[in-house]
Amino acid sequence: MKKYKCKICGYIYDPEVGEPRTNTPPGTAFEDLSDDWHCPKCGAGKIRFYALG
Repeated sequence: MKKYKCKICGYIYDPEVGEPRTNTPPGTAFEDLSDDWHCPKCGAGKIRFYALG
């Protein structure tokens, strides 16, 4: 699974770790996040992320 980086603040979503601040469990692919998921650091929407690698 690919990591995704926020264009606004640089936060990196790592699907192997998930995101406890948004109750996202480990193993959740970025593509499987709900459309209203947002960056836990700056609040940017999924559209503001890009794939790394």
